[in-house]
Amino acid sequence: MKRKSATAQQQERTESLHPLIIDSIQSVKGKKILKLDLRQLDDAQVDFFILCSGDSNTQVRAIADRIEKRLREEAGERPLHVEGTREGHWILLDYFNTIVHVFHPEIRSYYDLESLWSDAKFEQFETL
Repeated sequence: MKRKSATAQQQERTESLHPLIIDSIQSVKGKKILKLDLRQLDDAQVDFFILCSGDSNTQVRAIADRIEKRLREEAGERPLHVEGTREGHWILLDYFNTIVHVFHPEIRSYYDLESLWSDAKFEQFETL
């Protein structure tokens, strides 16, 4: 029986968090939820981006807080790195092979990661 490498196990573990991340975003009414699969792109540093928007700095922070709390409590996972919580315009949560970007709409439009990574496979999710 062939054993999986530690990296493969970590990748599977990280991908298993995606439904919980998406549900956390939806529970705080995050908008324009998009998952980009970057695994087939040579220049990508991670495997997945999950992007979403909040209507205000308060909502952006609330979405990021919900993701962090649920992943910590329900999956025992903490982000490797977090940026942008003070300003609340663009919060980045780094979960090893997946980076979650929570944007204020104007900032998301300005940086336009969807176009920058347009060669990636993507999956869109509804706002509940």
